[in-house]
Formats: sequence, structure tokens, C-alpha cells
Amino acid sequence: MALTLSTLISYIMIALGMAFYTLLERKLLGYFQLRKGPNKVGLMGLPQPFADALKLFTKELTFPSLANITPFLIAPLLSLILALCLWHVYPHTFPSSFMTYSFIFFLMISSLNVYSILGAGWASNSKYALLGAIRGIAQTISYEVSMILILLVPISCKMTMNMANMTTNWHPPLLLLLSPIMLVWLISALAETNRAPFDFAEGESELVSGFNTEYSGGTFAFIFMAEYMNILFMSLLTAVFFFPSESPLLLCTFTLLFAYWFVWVRGTMPRMRYDQLMALTWKTFLPFALSLLLIIFPLLLTY
Repeated sequence: MALTLSTLISYIMIALGMAFYTLLERKLLGYFQLRKGPNKVGLMGLPQPFADALKLFTKELTFPSLANITPFLIAPLLSLILALCLWHVYPHTFPSSFMTYSFIFFLMISSLNVYSILGAGWASNSKYALLGAIRGIAQTISYEVSMILILLVPISCKMTMNMANMTTNWHPPLLLLLSPIMLVWLISALAETNRAPFDFAEGESELVSGFNTEYSGGTFAFIFMAEYMNILFMSLLTAVFFFPSESPLLLCTFTLLFAYWFVWVRGTMPRMRYDQLMALTWKTFLPFALSLLLIIFPLLLTY
């Protein structure tokens, strides 16, 4: 009972954090573009996320006439469930449950995200949605290879796969190696979460809205929520791996800084070409990660 209540409270907090992160993004993008952003609903537009949620979940659900209804409805729900499951590895100071191999759990859940994109694009029976889904799947799988190899370096430094222990286990002599790795990781995280300038799965200028073109109302809200929960979780992972701290306040501060970085990049960088995106991971990030592993493993053996 206590575990169920703790999980429910965590999910509510995650949903609230995601909601106000969307407001923060819209406010920041507004100021980046010399406009105000949401400011009409309530005091300074603060209740805007609740207004958006009310609007989306009360709108009529529309279905394409040739869509496969069951997978069409399951795909957004699956993406939201997977996004919530990722937060079970959050390094609480006083966790209600323990997961020894939480890093492996993260890799398993993140690799399943491609199925929600595939289901959404294929079940819509729309050319735009299918093209967006194929792009998103290729992008996610490609960058997962580099991402896992990159994360092996801080994992090796910390000598643990439990994220609760990663905030304490650290090898100072290897700290200098992590600065170039963090840059590669941050770019990979952008591609993994389909964020600008790598948002090819949702390329508005080419594919209307990509894999979620045919979704509306509550089903679109589920996809939207899952995307922003994943962004916040990737920001948390960055803080845990590269700026470990036993203080929950410091950990949250670093997480918010990296979440701000996601918005900053979106407001600054133009969209890349798709072939450049694929060349970046296979021709640059993958050789870099493999070379780094060849360097760091002998260092760990001598340390």
C-alpha cells in the first residue's frame, strides 16, 4: 500500500513538473523571439498548463477512416507508460524501492520507445505519419548505439549501475575526460528525444506533424506529455552522470539547468538535414565513443 501511494504521488509530481516545464519553454521561447508568451490565463499565465490540459482532454477524439483503431489508441498510452516507468530509477535520498541495475532498466525502457513511434505512425495509415515514424525509429536506434557507448565511460568511472549510488561513487582523476563526453551526450540526448534541431520525426515543414499527424485531443496529449517527461528525465540523467551530488537541491538545480538548455537549443539552432544527422552519429560519435573506451579501460585497470 505504501509503495502504491508513493508511486502515485511520484506520478502526480512528474505530471505537474512536465506541465510547468511546457509553460517555462513557451515563456522562454517567447522572450527569445521578443514576444511575451502565455500571459492571459490567470496571473502571468501561470495556470496555462491546466487550461491546455482541460482543452485537450475535452476535445473530440478523431480517427482516420482507414486507421487500425486498437494500435492507434495503444501507441500514445504506451509512450506515456514508458516515460513514467523511466522515473522509477530516480535517485531518491529515501527511496521506497531499490533497483540494483537501474542503468540497465533505463536502457531497456528507452529502447522500447521506438515501438510507440512505430505503432503511432503505422496505425494511422497516413503517408506523413509513416514517414515520420520511419525517420524517428532510424534516428532513435542510431543514436542509442552511441549513447550507450558514451554512458559506459561515466558508468566505468562510478563502478556501479545503481543510479542511487552514482551520486556518491566517483573517481576524481577521470573527471577531465568527462567534459568532451558530456557534449557528445547532450547532442545524443537531443536526437534521442526528437528535439530541435533533430526533430525530424515531427518535421512540420516537411511532414505536417510527423508520426502524430492524425492524433488529436487526449491521444495527442499523451504523446506530448511523454515527450516532455523524457526531456526532463534526460536532463536528470545528465545531472546524475556528469554533476553528481548527494544534495537533492543541487541535483534538481543541475536538472533544471539542463532542461533550460534543451529550450535554449530549440530557440537558437536551425533544423539539420537528415543525412547530416545520420552521418554525425555513425561517422563521428560512434568512432569517438569507441576510441574513448579504448583509452579509459586501461586507465581504470591501473587506477
